[in-house]
Amino acid sequence: MGIADEPTVDLSRPEQAEETPLAYQAAGVDRNRVAGTKEQIFQLARTTFTGGVIGDIGAFGSLFKVQGYLDPILVSHTDGVGTKLRVAALLDSFDTVGEDLVHHCVNDILTCGAHPLFFLDYIASGKLAPDRISSIVEGMVRACLRINCALIGGETAEMPGVYMGGDIELVGFVVGAVEQDKVLTGGDVALGDVLLGIPSSGLHTNGYSLVRQIFSIDEKPNTLKEFYPDLEMTLGEALLIPHRCYYPLLNPVLGSIKAMAHITGGGLIENIPRVLPPGLGASIKTQSWENPPLFRIIQDKGKVSTYEMHRVFNMGVGMVLMVANENVALVQSKIPESWILGEVVAVTNGCRVSLN
Repeated sequence: MGIADEPTVDLSRPEQAEETPLAYQAAGVDRNRVAGTKEQIFQLARTTFTGGVIGDIGAFGSLFKVQGYLDPILVSHTDGVGTKLRVAALLDSFDTVGEDLVHHCVNDILTCGAHPLFFLDYIASGKLAPDRISSIVEGMVRACLRINCALIGGETAEMPGVYMGGDIELVGFVVGAVEQDKVLTGGDVALGDVLLGIPSSGLHTNGYSLVRQIFSIDEKPNTLKEFYPDLEMTLGEALLIPHRCYYPLLNPVLGSIKAMAHITGGGLIENIPRVLPPGLGASIKTQSWENPPLFRIIQDKGKVSTYEMHRVFNMGVGMVLMVANENVALVQSKIPESWILGEVVAVTNGCRVSLN
């Protein structure tokens, strides 16, 4: 019998498939569960589509047309939420980590003056739990809708053997745009410029490995349910407060800012120098703000030095702006919660950030 005469099987019809156990499912990957989860994600993501989105989710690539710019520069960033995911897993509460992911990425491209255009995600687990994945994506959708950013695509993978059980990996990718003549590079930051601080909403997405060790969270998960009067909530609730998004707050004043530093891992000590020209440093007035209670509790419990606290955590400062003296009053009038954190100084003895 020739090839043309051989019987065919319509693989889309289960009744024509061989009645044998599904090998892939036996290996730990349930294609039906993955497909169902992806369809939930598609429905949620479509609610964020903006005018620049071309086509639909599900293709091999995501298409987006950049509109409204004369000479745009694209700005991209990728990041995760670190071991904050472990805290979310122990509390079985994933409704905020999606927001964390979007906010962290958007804040980073904001430091270049960029406006977010679209976002993609990568979610992997040893065994996908549809309810958990939906909670994560719902958080991403909420965050994207607030800033008119399209959740345009992503990848969801079930990877037994790489991730154990319900362990989840979560990564985000954002692309934004800014006019070339409005890119913030920090190149024009000068001696005597003012540093303005803007409050954080908590730990954001950094320092969780140290916190887990200090409070023995992995060994004693119930520690997360302990109520702290100074926090007016449990430790777990405080640790899952979403990473703040600064885009809506700072977008109106981008033209009055020379540079900004998103205070993530490395704290004030390592992040501020990233946007300062060579030879310039920052003098920080640590008495200009009060450290939020959560940081004081962490430091006391772990007996962590003040220097290390400022190198690991944001210490209540989520974003630092570099502003010329003549623009300080204008920026503060539009951002009343900001305060004078310090000033730009000349580097002495190789020290680029001094805590005074």
